Parts: sequence; structure tokens; C-alpha cells
Amino acid sequence: MASTASAANIGARSLSQGMIFMVLAMLMLPGIDALAKLVSGSVSAGQTAWARFFFQIILLAPAIVWQGGLSQSGLIFDRALLFNRALWAHAARGFLIALATLLFFAALKVMPLADAIAVFFVQPFIVTLLAALILGEAFGWRRMVAIAIGFGGALLIIKPSYEAFGLTALLPVGTAISFAFYVILTRWLVQTASPLTMQFLAGVFGLITMTIALAFGNAYEVAVLTPTWPGTTEWQLLALLGVIATTGHILVVMAYSRAPVATLAPFQYLEIVSSATLGFLLFNDLPDLLTWVGIFIIVSSGMFVFYRERKQDQT
Repeated sequence: MASTASAANIGARSLSQGMIFMVLAMLMLPGIDALAKLVSGSVSAGQTAWARFFFQIILLAPAIVWQGGLSQSGLIFDRALLFNRALWAHAARGFLIALATLLFFAALKVMPLADAIAVFFVQPFIVTLLAALILGEAFGWRRMVAIAIGFGGALLIIKPSYEAFGLTALLPVGTAISFAFYVILTRWLVQTASPLTMQFLAGVFGLITMTIALAFGNAYEVAVLTPTWPGTTEWQLLALLGVIATTGHILVVMAYSRAPVATLAPFQYLEIVSSATLGFLLFNDLPDLLTWVGIFIIVSSGMFVFYRERKQDQT
């Protein structure tokens, strides 16, 4: 009986830690998008995405070396490299985060920060469904209702949509789909690889993806993928972007190593709170009453899920 209670306490503590890590990450990550929008006038979306992964590798490489290299990561190369499923999963994860980053940065060039984030928030709903279909994670109707309500709050924040931005308004939807599969791969890989290693490999494969994309863009004069040489200020902002991206996504991986996808999904809506704040402070995009109503609904849905989880753990 005592061991059962101890295990329950450990499970409850792990779940709470996962939620806390996710909240911290969601309040931090919009800083990536704000910085990308700041430099979008002089640096292409593709180059900004490339810089994000470049600095991520630079920041994490010393820690990877200190922990003993990739041999400690769960990537055991006991078969031919071509047939290593874990390596291909890491490569796919890097490609997906690179694609999501590129699409979203391209949208931010013309869309307000809060609007782009709001369109992106079909993603938690997609993740929850994929977690059930692919990972077999169960979720109750109350949690599903909370996610749906949070999604409804996100929709309230979408003011100018397809009519105002045209096809650009669909780019955050592409980001949401790419990131949803990225999250599913994260949930699978976190069972065998450390958060540090996962983010390092995501940076490596993301950088490879964006390097190929920039070479293509330069050759065929694709504006969103055309590289230029940033000035000193731009380099500083891009470096800060890399720091925030690296720290925030490590927190996300740590969250998914402690709690199920369906439990954490509603907390991703908190990203709208910090994006709306940054949008006002940096770009003078003041949220209107409808936006604040949407934010209230989003935060409330996340808090409801937290309450349900704590209540279940105590019974």
C-alpha cells in the first residue's frame, strides 16, 4: 500500500512538473516570433530560420561533448546507418521543425503576431487527435471539451483572416500541421533520448534542411529563401532568437517526458498571452476587447485541465 501511494505521489509530481515546464515554454517561445518579425525587413524568413538552428547547435554542442557525446543519447548505431530508425526519426523531426519555422516566419512578415499565433492554434487540436491515433493515448470528454473551448477562444482572436492576407493566412496552418507531427515524434523519441540530445539533433537536421533550402532559393531567386549578410544588430537579434528557441524547446521536450500530449495540449494556448503582449510592446498591436475575451477563454481551458489532473491524482 505504501509503495502504491509513493508511486502515485511520484506520478503526480511528474505530471505537475510537465505542466510547469510547458507553461514556462509557452510564455517564452513567442519571443522567437517577435524577434523574427523585427528582422523580417532586412533578413529573409529562410535565413532567420537558418540562424535559429545555427545558434542552437553552437549553444548545445559543448553540453553534448560534456555529457559524453551522442553515444549517450539512445542512438545506438548497431546497424547500418541507413536502417537506423531512431536516426531517421530525429532527421524527420529536424525537417518538420525547420518547415514549421520557415512557414511561420514567412507569415510574420505581413501578419500581426497575435493573429498569426491564433491561426497556428489549430495545432493543439491536431496533436490531441494524432496522439490518440498514433500513440494510443486516451483522453476523456472533459479534456476534449477544454481543448475545443480553448480553440474557440483562439478563433476569437483571428480578426483579419483570408480576406486580409490571402494565401499568407494559410501559412500558420501549415506550421500547425508540421509542428503537430513534430510533437508526436518528440513524444516517441523522448522515451530513449535526452532532451539535450533531441534538441541538438533537431538543430543539426534543421540546419541541413535550411542550408539546402537557402541554396535552392538563391539559385532560383525565391525571395523568402534568398540569403543576405545581416548587420551587427541583426546578428545580435538572431543570436538572442537562437537562445530563446533552444531554451524554450528544451522545456517543451522536458514537459513531454513527464506528461501525456493530450494533457499538455491546452497549455499551448498560453502562447497567445505572451505573443499579444509582445505584439503591443514591440509593434503597437493593441489587442481589442474580443482578443482579451479569447485570451481569457484560452487560459481558463488550460487551468481546467490542470484542475482535472490534480483532482484525479488525489482520488
